[in-house]
Amino acid sequence: MPELPEVETTRRGLLPHLEEQRIVTALVRNAALRWPVPRELVRHVSGRVVRSVARRGKYLLIDCGNGWIIVHLGMSGSLQVVPAATPADKHDHFDLVLDSGLAVRLTDPRRFGAVLWAASDPHQHPLLARLAPEPLGEEFDATWLHRHTRGRTAAIKTMVMDSHVVVGVGNIYASESLFRAGIHPGLAAGRVSMPRCEKLVSAIRETLSAAIEAGGSSLRDYVGAEGRPGYFQQSYFVYGRDGEPCRTCGTPVRSLRQGQRSTYYCPTCQRR
Repeated sequence: MPELPEVETTRRGLLPHLEEQRIVTALVRNAALRWPVPRELVRHVSGRVVRSVARRGKYLLIDCGNGWIIVHLGMSGSLQVVPAATPADKHDHFDLVLDSGLAVRLTDPRRFGAVLWAASDPHQHPLLARLAPEPLGEEFDATWLHRHTRGRTAAIKTMVMDSHVVVGVGNIYASESLFRAGIHPGLAAGRVSMPRCEKLVSAIRETLSAAIEAGGSSLRDYVGAEGRPGYFQQSYFVYGRDGEPCRTCGTPVRSLRQGQRSTYYCPTCQRR
């Protein structure tokens, strides 16, 4: 699933092609995504000029002046800039056609993504209104994390992936951040001290920033807006490296199952 670095990389790739560009129309080839594409969306966006492209968590927000297109990439989706005349493939479900001759095309084999419309502030949309702070923003700090983990018996990795605690930190980057912070992923969240919360917040910021600079991770379907894959997977410390030597101490990396997902960690570098 595309996580925050992949969505932010997509946003940055879209921005020079979308900002201040006029939308000719939207082509909806398959409205049956995770939620149906609103029927009125084509009417709302046709002829509008894109003011900006923002991100909230894993959602992309395209400001059309009279409202916002909200896009989620789901589990396998990608947004790419292509010539508008490019023939659509089987899984190309949505195009935003621009008067520049280009189109922003949503490809989503599993159809778990979404294209929605918000007539007013998109941050008040039901999908976004209750999201926690951004991990790279000022509101997310050690005090916030410490306060929201007190009394919690759930594993710290589970809490880091909870969008009510912090947004956008999925399975890959939670494992990588916990390694950088030296914290065992199975440690009860309520037992993470303030000093360790400080280390974890810093590790989350460092991990996400490094991933964004590398263009995200391309493990299966993900490519950026300009069709290029990400390269952060080449520098993983633990994710997907079960049995391989830890890059820091040489101990074989281990894996465990948490919430039906694989977690990777170094038993020497990461302590409970």
